[in-house]
Amino acid sequence: MNSSKACAPYLAIVVVQLAYAGSNILCKLALEQGLSFLVFVVYRHLIALLILAPLAYVLERNRRPSLSFRLLVKVFILAMFGITIHQNVYYLGLDYTFPTVASALSNVIPALTFILTAILRMEKVSLRSAKGRERIAGTIFCISGALVFTFWKGYLLEGFVKRPLIEMHAEGDVHHKEDWLKGSVLILTSYIAYTAWLILQAIICEVYPARLSLNTMICFFASLQSSAVALVFERNAASWRLGWNLQLLTIIYCGTVISCLTYYLLTYCIGEKGPVFAATFIPLQLVIVGFLSAFIFAERLHIGSLIGAFIITVGLYCVLWGKSRDSNEEDERSSIMPCSEIFVPTRACQP
Repeated sequence: MNSSKACAPYLAIVVVQLAYAGSNILCKLALEQGLSFLVFVVYRHLIALLILAPLAYVLERNRRPSLSFRLLVKVFILAMFGITIHQNVYYLGLDYTFPTVASALSNVIPALTFILTAILRMEKVSLRSAKGRERIAGTIFCISGALVFTFWKGYLLEGFVKRPLIEMHAEGDVHHKEDWLKGSVLILTSYIAYTAWLILQAIICEVYPARLSLNTMICFFASLQSSAVALVFERNAASWRLGWNLQLLTIIYCGTVISCLTYYLLTYCIGEKGPVFAATFIPLQLVIVGFLSAFIFAERLHIGSLIGAFIITVGLYCVLWGKSRDSNEEDERSSIMPCSEIFVPTRACQP
């Protein structure tokens, strides 16, 4: 029983990365077919709200903490960073580049999360210890690799297949879709907002452990914020109409699987293991999306992309290695120290 409970966060975070990888591919196809990303963000969170609200009301009716105005403001800011800013900027960037680029650049999230948690003293880092220096060096590598990936192309490499499995034809105005630099900068900006979302969520979970209710409020505020943005920038009524096509499938998938399931699983993982743990598994997306994009889109990468991805991977595992050594030392101290001397922190987001 204990082993299965210990493995649950690892299984949950792998499911999250698989779900996000699938959404990256679907969203790219739907955007190419003319789906407005502004409308898409609104619809997917309205679907999530309709699903989560009844579940939160029934399952957490007797153990939902009381709400305060200060907490509502925090959740409003959480929704703004994690959804309204992150997703709208992300999908705008994805419209200019390929899913593999977006997934590769996501490897900077563990480094950014580590930096911010260290600044906020949520993670302990010591320059005097080898493991502390490893984590700092890994963070520098991750950021350097992202810069190489973004700003240096180099030679164009051959793809795995000659022709894409699915031909993409954009509707309407074509800006051309392969604006590498613009797309990369936008996606990096969205990941900064996502990092803030991970950390702020960990802070809020400590005072509001009702996960379903928290995610319901996030989707509610995200729907309001995204609707306001969409009504200002997307005034074409035709963009709000949906048919029985890939665009509707993408909205339903992201509304149910991403905005419902993965948001809940992320809240669970952050509550059990912290924001750095949730961020360190993001590189799994790169492997999944890279494999799928190579065959679905016949995507070709540049030599600079591979070098940048390699530098990011080296940096990531430096951070992970230092983090694992910290965890091992804490476990050893806990097994040696008497119970009266062990400081047990409050576990956030307990079910």
